[in-house]
Amino acid sequence: MAVEGLAVLLAIALTFAGVFDCSSAYERPPARRSLFVPLSDDLDSTSSQQVHISMVGEDKMRISWITDDPTPATVRYGTSGAAANGISANGSTSSYKYLLYKSGQLHNVVIGPLKPNTVYYYRCGLDSSPEFSFKTPPAQFPIKFAVIGDLGQTEWTRSTLQHISKSNYDVLLLPGDLSYADYLQPLWDSFGRLVEPLASQRPWMVTQGNHEVEKIPLLHSTPFTSYNARWPMPFEESSSNSNSYYSFEVAGVHITMLGSYTDFGVGSEQYGWLQSDLGKVNRTKTPWLVVLLHAPWYNSNTAHQGETESIDMKAAMEGLLYGSRVDAVFAGHVHAYERFTRVYKEQADDCGPVHITIGDGGNREGLASKYISPQPKISVFREASFGHGILEVVNATHAKWMWHRNQNDEAVASDTFWLQSLAANPACKE
Repeated sequence: MAVEGLAVLLAIALTFAGVFDCSSAYERPPARRSLFVPLSDDLDSTSSQQVHISMVGEDKMRISWITDDPTPATVRYGTSGAAANGISANGSTSSYKYLLYKSGQLHNVVIGPLKPNTVYYYRCGLDSSPEFSFKTPPAQFPIKFAVIGDLGQTEWTRSTLQHISKSNYDVLLLPGDLSYADYLQPLWDSFGRLVEPLASQRPWMVTQGNHEVEKIPLLHSTPFTSYNARWPMPFEESSSNSNSYYSFEVAGVHITMLGSYTDFGVGSEQYGWLQSDLGKVNRTKTPWLVVLLHAPWYNSNTAHQGETESIDMKAAMEGLLYGSRVDAVFAGHVHAYERFTRVYKEQADDCGPVHITIGDGGNREGLASKYISPQPKISVFREASFGHGILEVVNATHAKWMWHRNQNDEAVASDTFWLQSLAANPACKE
């Protein structure tokens, strides 16, 4: 795209971003330099790029990638190298337009059935494309999740990704705000290249945040266009009609992803789906129940107070989560870390979920460094630092949570606690 075209898009973006930015006014310390990852000179117009994978059911994986020019939506894969000689699977190709921008060819292929805890090698499209590999999650405990929110693409982001790459995680969970493209579509391509080394090796399961909305009245009226096209999740497999909310199960954990910026009120399709989804959970098969959403329901930071996506969604849905004995709720949006005790309706409750805000992956807007004083009793730990979390579910009854601060480019374990599944707590059984 010509530089003049990008300038026009940027001007429009800045104009409308001001209109739709619902964040509270607060000072952020300077962030590190933003990144733009260009296309490698080693790739041609039909080479696979921006490769990432996501789970589809218990034994399948979706391979997603982009090419500049048309190429077969085919993946060859196997458990040994030279994947060109392996099993072949075909999928679909699409593209999208956003103002003056036209995307490349977006390919999606579902492969499987796959064996658990196994390394597979694969090639996307033509046999001349680079060979990648991934490891499937285990079928039983223990399982390790990496959790990051509000990732963006800055030097802080790069540091966070380097730390996560050393954690030997099985599945990555991201509660919204991925690329921070904010209407400028080439930044989506840059983000895809930035995360490819990790996202092509382990499944990334994501949901949307406010920076994915990208809706401009009169000019582009459809929200989530880029997000839905580039990051399809297994919503249909969980009987959802929207890529904004879905659920999946892995190794004894049921994970529900919610859409903070999709209708959530009582009577809405998302509310009805959530009620049905939680009602289907078998705590004998999946003793752990985890929810991810973008806008936190509990927050003692001065940033993002009073927003409908937090207040009204909590009022509508908190009772559903409490009644289903959800173990933990992870959120982003606030660019800092905070962990609450088990809580329900603003009070400590041994049968409520632990709420954790982890919107500190590395975004360009910086940290939300101001907190409400005094610290609420239900807030256990809070700190405005970039970082990431690891949730290691050890067995059916116990899991270990650890938040790592990015300190001088080292991952420093700063908040650690053990979590007992509510399914194993006799006092919380209905």
